[in-house]
Amino acid sequence: MTEPSLRRKRALARAALWWEAVWPAAWPVLGVLGAFAVLALLGLPALLPGWLHLLALLTLLGALGWAGWRGWVRFRLPDAAATDRRLERATGLSHRPLATLQDTPATSDPAGLALWAAHQARMRRMIRRLRVGRPRPGLAARDPRALRGGLLVALTAALVIAGADAPALLARGFMPSFAAAVPPAPLRYEAWVTPPNYTGAPPIFLPAGGGAATVPTGSRLQVAISGGGSSAVPEISGAPGLTFEALGGGSHTAQATLSAGARIVIQREGRELVAWNLAVQADAPPIAAFTEVPARSPRGLALRVPWRTEDDWGVVALRAEFRLAARPDAAPITLDMTLPSAAPKQARGLAQPDLSAHPWAGLPVVLQLIARDGAGQEGTSEEAQTTLPERSFNHPVARAMIDVRKALSLNPAARGPAMRELERLTNEPEAFEHDSGTLLALRTTRGQLQRDRRPEAIAEVQELLWEAALALEEGRDSRTARALAEAQRQLRDALNEAERNPQDEQQRSEVERRIEELREAIRRHLEAMAERLQRENAEALPYDPQQRMLDQRDMDRRTRRMEEAARQNRMEDARRELSELEEMLRALQEGRVARSENPERQRQRERSQQQMGAVQDMVRRQGEMVDQGQRRAEQSEQQAAQQRRQQQQSPWNRQQPGPEQQQAEREAQQGAQADARRQRALRRALGELMQQQGDLTGEVPEALGRADQAMREAQEALGNGTDARPHQQEAMRRLQEGGRQMAQQMQRQFGQGQGEGEGEGDEDSPGDMEMGGEGPDGQQQLGEGRDPLGRRGRENTGNADNGSDTRVPEEAELLRTRRLQEELRRRGAERERPSEELEYIDRLLRRF
Repeated sequence: MTEPSLRRKRALARAALWWEAVWPAAWPVLGVLGAFAVLALLGLPALLPGWLHLLALLTLLGALGWAGWRGWVRFRLPDAAATDRRLERATGLSHRPLATLQDTPATSDPAGLALWAAHQARMRRMIRRLRVGRPRPGLAARDPRALRGGLLVALTAALVIAGADAPALLARGFMPSFAAAVPPAPLRYEAWVTPPNYTGAPPIFLPAGGGAATVPTGSRLQVAISGGGSSAVPEISGAPGLTFEALGGGSHTAQATLSAGARIVIQREGRELVAWNLAVQADAPPIAAFTEVPARSPRGLALRVPWRTEDDWGVVALRAEFRLAARPDAAPITLDMTLPSAAPKQARGLAQPDLSAHPWAGLPVVLQLIARDGAGQEGTSEEAQTTLPERSFNHPVARAMIDVRKALSLNPAARGPAMRELERLTNEPEAFEHDSGTLLALRTTRGQLQRDRRPEAIAEVQELLWEAALALEEGRDSRTARALAEAQRQLRDALNEAERNPQDEQQRSEVERRIEELREAIRRHLEAMAERLQRENAEALPYDPQQRMLDQRDMDRRTRRMEEAARQNRMEDARRELSELEEMLRALQEGRVARSENPERQRQRERSQQQMGAVQDMVRRQGEMVDQGQRRAEQSEQQAAQQRRQQQQSPWNRQQPGPEQQQAEREAQQGAQADARRQRALRRALGELMQQQGDLTGEVPEALGRADQAMREAQEALGNGTDARPHQQEAMRRLQEGGRQMAQQMQRQFGQGQGEGEGEGDEDSPGDMEMGGEGPDGQQQLGEGRDPLGRRGRENTGNADNGSDTRVPEEAELLRTRRLQEELRRRGAERERPSEELEYIDRLLRRF
């Protein structure tokens, strides 16, 4: 081994000896410092009084001095011999080879010197594998319980807990404070009462110093205290189950439900701290009453039920119960009334249910209103007696079936009389024109009454009777049409036979009998068609010679001419009269109107009708957007109310909006943006319609321009995230007004009596004015010899039939009128629509 290598290993060995000497001597001092650092990082010294903190620091100094002295006494500096001995021990060498290399021989004999040189050479070979080895301070023997490891873990945990405050805590641990102790925080009271959710009332915060309050029954009392600095837990009393529960940090809370008045008292160590006197307000049951006596509606078959209701905290449901006066034990009819808002405290309304199809229609009933509040309490009105409106049936068999139906309602056990009446009707098929459907219904209901003894069978039979009567009444025109066609065929056959046997008096009598049957069939068919038009609120069916229509008198005249021709044996004239009669009947059946309108004018009329339909569609779409905005606003109000209730019930926990709330807000924003795009598209369509209307009539209604402006404001409001409902409602009102103005413009330009007949294209021709057309101001003009309705007077018609110049509506017009009525009734039943729109719909329905 070279000399530099040996010096390096000796330096390492000397360092290891230093560590083995210093670490055992320094361990006691470091242990004391580490223990104090753990306590300081936890903030324990700062909690001590100043004198005790100082005493602890003196104790620390004493422990450090004693530990340092013991370490110094045991400390030994390593010398060169100790360094060599450590290398030799670590390598496992014997005979101290390092010392041999440093020794000198005591003899000068050449043989001895040679031997000494050989010995040193052998020692040099031995030290070639010198090793330093790891330091071994020997702490395991002095600390057999490994307290040093526990101290290291505790110090690491204390540093993590202290975090960035570690330097300040360490400094505070070495600096005792002799200032006066901070007094404990005073005892703080917080008490509030949360009313039940159905009341909608906000929480009532009680005064901190005590007091009195009146709260609704079922309210939730919550009391919270904090501070005080005393170890004694306060006591609370005054309500069942009201006890304090610890929240930590010296805070306590208590809660209870109040069902009766109470005096809430908080005490500590027998001394009253604060008290509240709480009076509980009882929840009165709701009130329901009729504002007028229920009666049949002036229009239609509905029953008018004017009502009012009120409750101290709001009515959540209102229903009407109908009980049959003759059978009070029968299950009642229950109808839910629509309230104007979720839980109104006071409300009035008018319900118009149509119960004309119910088996009790036409029978006396007892009506009662029942209101329910949020607490589940119910209040009833006084009983009112009325008769349910019933539909009038003109067909005698239909009336008889309805009578059987009502008799079963009055007495379900009276099956015998009902079966006998149904048997009688079955045996008279000519009374219902041999209709197979009616015959099958009569036999089915009679058989079910005879065989099925279940109580539910009565209701099933009543339903079958109603459907059969309705089909018989409403489908009468189709049956009479079939009977009319059969009478025509039989008359034609009789005419053919009479023509083949001109001298046969019996055949002429048969022709006269068939003519009489045809006259009767025509009368029944006209009555059926008049009844159908009356049900559909259409006009009557007068005869107009210019349109090849006929009425009952003209038919009678034609049938009399046929009879006269048959008596005089002029069968060819009778056949010609029959052909003309069939042609007129076919025109009546098909509802054809022969008109010679200019094709260009007809196309303009069709375009105007399409534009009116487009305006109606815009009103509908704008109404849907108003409804969508209303639903979105209600959802936002509900979410805001729910957040307020949560914050009021837990005022100590202020939470940030959760993911569900953020998702709901994003969906609301997306819905508003989608509505803005729809509003922009609707406004664009309105602009195109205004341009087309200007091209067609030369002027654009002012209301449509205002509707366009309201749509623009609604679009801007939706884009800004504000409430667009007022602008949308204004747009819908302006669209309705614009539709009326468009209708007036089109009526002036394409109205009845203009562009028809001989004077087409001359809108101001005398003929048009004579026919009761419209003047320049759009008012109906009266011709010579006409009444205020535009009909000819009898003195100017001679023997002509009254009303012969009145135009009969086409079948398509009647169908369109019926559809418009159905749509108006549907919208009128939606009471949540704006009041202006409902009033407008009601005015339109009154016109029908």
